[in-house]
Amino acid sequence: MFRLCYLQKRNTFLFLDLRRPAVITATSIADGTYTADPVHSSVQAGARHMGVGSFRTTFSDVEARLTSDQDTIRLEGRVQVQSISIHNPPEFREHVVNGADFFDATHHPEILFSSSRLALDADGTLELEGELVIKGIAKPLRATGSWREPVEDPYGGLRTAVDLQAVVDRRDWEITWQAPLPKGGDALGWDVTLDVHLELVKDAG
Repeated sequence: MFRLCYLQKRNTFLFLDLRRPAVITATSIADGTYTADPVHSSVQAGARHMGVGSFRTTFSDVEARLTSDQDTIRLEGRVQVQSISIHNPPEFREHVVNGADFFDATHHPEILFSSSRLALDADGTLELEGELVIKGIAKPLRATGSWREPVEDPYGGLRTAVDLQAVVDRRDWEITWQAPLPKGGDALGWDVTLDVHLELVKDAG
């Protein structure tokens, strides 16, 4: 189930026309519920690997919903841990998915997010604050990114998009696996970069 959380709305913007200073126009996200298109939405996580490279993985089973009404915008979503793009070797996948020092999906199969504040600016940037729940542990999350004004698609739908970036310390959610490098340093970085792309379609009705 999605958990709804209300937040500050700034989805109507005023623009001053310098050629005609008295004229003000407005643009907004049309009120309604926008559901993520799963084919064109993704969640990626990346961390420093062996001190030199970058390890990135993708979660393919992503659900998200953005709801806009007269007073609020809210964004909530969930990811199925089992959909992580690590497949081989099987024992590595098993450790990452179900290991107690990784995602422990046997007991916590979903990653959840609900927003508490979402500010959409007229220049296409956004700021988001909310709560990220991994392994049943809820921690605050702050992300920045961009958004696109809704456009009509060839099939009569109305689409918008949200791109989010954040950096988190995985230890906050007890993802604590680590191995020391022979000459010092860590095999897997503690800081994890999250990249979220959501393409959302307005529900009919």
